[in-house]
Amino acid sequence: MGLFITFEGPEGSGKSTQARLLYERLQRLGYPVILTREPGGTRIGELIRRILVDLRHTEMAPTTETLLFSAARAQLVSELVRPYLKTGGIVLCDRYADSTFAYQGYGLGRDLEELQSITTVATGGLMPDLTFYLDLDVEMGLQRKRSARDRLPEPASAAAAFTPHPEWNRLDARDLAYHQRVATGFAELMRRDPDRWRCFVANQPVDLLAEQIFTQVEPMLARIVRLENPR
Repeated sequence: MGLFITFEGPEGSGKSTQARLLYERLQRLGYPVILTREPGGTRIGELIRRILVDLRHTEMAPTTETLLFSAARAQLVSELVRPYLKTGGIVLCDRYADSTFAYQGYGLGRDLEELQSITTVATGGLMPDLTFYLDLDVEMGLQRKRSARDRLPEPASAAAAFTPHPEWNRLDARDLAYHQRVATGFAELMRRDPDRWRCFVANQPVDLLAEQIFTQVEPMLARIVRLENPR
């Protein structure tokens, strides 16, 4: 089987940037690799994502939120992740099941054993080979996202104004205490499974962090066959 690597972290930690940089580097080196995200990554998953992140959906129940994330995950694993891993390729995923335990479990107080059962059904038990956590103070991360939001131009049309802002979603808008509980949850997940996790300080130069991440991935590449005609 191939290599499954996930990226986790608080809002604004730069995990999406690092996932993309690793993807581009592996492509240049000739490795078969895809980059995807949660929720999303498939047509159905992206439709579910729109519902989950919409700022207008404040009435969404925690159970509904949990099941929607899991439904998008089930589709992603079935349609994209497992098939690509079976070809011997590398899958990079911006968030995965750990986010459910951190955000819906520790953040919203959902029962962790119940979440484990739901996640096992959604993923068939598929776990990452390696998970990177980009550690950043939650207040700093939220401020980064607010700044990114404020730099975006105003909607070009009246219709576009009703579209949720792409850089500030329903989960981002929750109070600071929620985000702190999420960070505590990630710390506990890392404590329970230290062999899988690699934690890095997020607030450092992007290129330096990318190099640190690649140093952890490089020894695992021996099991992956390079493409004959890399891009």
